[in-house]
Amino acid sequence: MAIIDNEAALHEAHRDNHTHRDVNGGWLRPAVFGAMDGLVSNLALMTGVAGGALDRQVVILTGLAGLAAGAFSMAAGEYTSVASQRELVEAELAVERRELRKYPKDEEAELAALYVSRGVEPALASEVARQMSRDPEQALEIHAREELGVDPGDLPSPTVAAVSSFGSFAVGALLPVLPYLLGAASLWPAVLTALAGLFLCGAVVAKVTARTWWYSGLRQLLLGGAAAGVTYALGSLFGTAVG
Repeated sequence: MAIIDNEAALHEAHRDNHTHRDVNGGWLRPAVFGAMDGLVSNLALMTGVAGGALDRQVVILTGLAGLAAGAFSMAAGEYTSVASQRELVEAELAVERRELRKYPKDEEAELAALYVSRGVEPALASEVARQMSRDPEQALEIHAREELGVDPGDLPSPTVAAVSSFGSFAVGALLPVLPYLLGAASLWPAVLTALAGLFLCGAVVAKVTARTWWYSGLRQLLLGGAAAGVTYALGSLFGTAVG
């Protein structure tokens, strides 16, 4: 009796812990990309302008303009990209739905052959395919998963991608501007704030990936710092040349 109870407890624990994170990229990819891009691009833009020895008001205006332009651009790009991808998938699903309606036996045989190719015995594969094909919507879902690698009921939303991208870019781009808005007169508070934000974003991303928090954070900090350093040097060079 104790053995049965222990086995039941193990099965229960496995069921509770055996869950997977969302890997379809409906919101995570645009949110992460938007935050990183907002931080890096606006920090680089502002350091380039500051490197040209322009005054504080010009740097603030540059940062706010970069925030607005980048956020709208990212949102529009993400919406168009995800909408186009979704429309392509929906068109392919329509083709598959039509094939299932016109040639159900051929599609059933195709599914059985797929199972056989994966090691299922032919008789069993045929029976599984027959049972799976009884419901047209279930058959469509199975064929979509096997042939297209998509779940018809879980397609990414263009609106979610656009909103995630817009919001995260705006937050990321605001960080290097914030010290100036609060009264800072030099570039260093903005740089330190942005680099801290980059490290924090990288560390947060590590929570949903297999990377360690310090590796992910340090990687983003170094990439953003390198971009800012290059643009600052270019701004200083061109500013001196113009002057």
